[in-house]
Amino acid sequence: MQTAIREIDNGVNVTALLGAREALSQAPEAARFTWRTSCDWVMGTHSRATVEGFHGLGEEQRHKTRFAFDTDHPEVFASEDHGPTPVEYVLVGLAGCLTAGIAAVAQHRGIQLNSVRARLEGDMDIQGILGMDRDVRNGFDDVRVTFEIDADATREEIEALVAQSQKRSAVFDILTNPTHVSVQVK
Repeated sequence: MQTAIREIDNGVNVTALLGAREALSQAPEAARFTWRTSCDWVMGTHSRATVEGFHGLGEEQRHKTRFAFDTDHPEVFASEDHGPTPVEYVLVGLAGCLTAGIAAVAQHRGIQLNSVRARLEGDMDIQGILGMDRDVRNGFDDVRVTFEIDADATREEIEALVAQSQKRSAVFDILTNPTHVSVQVK
C-alpha cells in the first residue's frame, strides 16, 4: 500500500521564518524594528497616510511599494466618507495580523488551509469622542473576532492555530496591553 504525501502550501515560507528566528537569536539587536507612517490632512476629516520605509535588521528598509491609506468619517458624522475611519483601520490591522499568523502557524504545523475568513466588530459609544460625557471612553468598549476556517484539521487543531496566532500577534498585543504613546508638536 502506497501512501501519497501531500505537500502543504499555505503560501508561507516557514523555513525562512525559522531561519530568521535563529539568526536573530544570535543578534537580538537586529530584531528591534521601527515602523513608520506619515499622515497629511486633505480637507475636513479626510486624511491620507503613507507607508514607505521602516528600520529593521540594523538598517533602513523599504517596502516594494509606497502604500497610501485614506481615512475619513461617514456622512452621519457630517463628513464626506472618503475612506474608512481610523478605528476601522485598527480592526483591519487586527484581522490581517491574526489571519497571517494562522497561515504561518498552519504551514509550520503541516495543516493545509482551504479558506480563512475573519469577521471583526468593535463597539464604541461615541459620546466620549464627541465630548458629551467625559466618563465615556473614546475607544472601543468591546472587540469581537470570529473566524470561519476550513482546513484539513480537527476543530481542536484549528482552535490551537487561532490561539497560537493570538499569542504571537503584535496587533492583538497592542490592543490588549498598555502601550506608551507620546505626542509632540514641532
